[in-house]
Amino acid sequence: MRSLSVIHRWAGGFIGFLLALLGLSGAVLVWKSEWITLTGIGDAPVENVGRIAAITEAASARGQLSRITFADDEIGLHQLVFADGSGAYVRQNGLVVDQWTTQWERPELWLFDLHHHLFAGETGKIVTGIAGAAGLLFVITGAILWWRNRHSFKPRLLPARLAPGPIVSHHRDLGFLTMPLLTVSMLTGVMMIFGPVRTMLVGAEHRPKQIIGMAIRPGAAEVLALAKSHFPDAELRRLTLPSGPGDPVVVRLRRPFEWTPNGRTQISVAMDGKVTVEDAAGANRSAWLSEKA
Repeated sequence: MRSLSVIHRWAGGFIGFLLALLGLSGAVLVWKSEWITLTGIGDAPVENVGRIAAITEAASARGQLSRITFADDEIGLHQLVFADGSGAYVRQNGLVVDQWTTQWERPELWLFDLHHHLFAGETGKIVTGIAGAAGLLFVITGAILWWRNRHSFKPRLLPARLAPGPIVSHHRDLGFLTMPLLTVSMLTGVMMIFGPVRTMLVGAEHRPKQIIGMAIRPGAAEVLALAKSHFPDAELRRLTLPSGPGDPVVVRLRRPFEWTPNGRTQISVAMDGKVTVEDAAGANRSAWLSEKA
């Protein structure tokens, strides 16, 4: 038990710094709609396919547009992302309110990169996943260490005194109280990053794809109109444009039962006009659980 305590403390001291960094950046991102001070940030979202298509075409004329994430209840601005890493916020009437050439010009963008990738791309993403797995071990070992001192359990918001003994007791008792939340937070984070872990916990995901017997022009207006007609109850969430020859135009939608902010329902239109539909309602239970996680 003494060895377990030493490992818990020293490993927690090092990896805990990274977990704190991830937690703080995530907390700041949760409240981004409160501190982003741009004109139109609080506009109510209005789905106007014609207006969105016009904004998309105007942006495409300025550069290679990769995607546009549509306004929602949190941020009432459309976010444009170009292939060169630049981007812009656009009001729903088409007025550009801010532009940037790199993510470093917008705090919410570099905070997102820090929280998800530690500024290191896929490698950073894997590191955050390992940190989350370590955090789960801290929760388990902390619960074991708490159990031997459970009779002295005294939940407090702050330590009784700023001395080693009371601080350790406070950490142990507060850690036990927050154990369910910490477990859910880190477990779902690890599931999001590591596919094999997700499959082991909820099973293999399956989302059936349906090819519709029609051919349409793969333009923004046509694809968005098709998406809304096929899923009238869904919110338009994102339009992704081809990045290379043969890539389709993809519309992401969020149906009422989906928790994921951008949904997992989508319609894609290939350059030859072939339409493929992926309806989250047809997903198996494993995919449903994964989306909720």
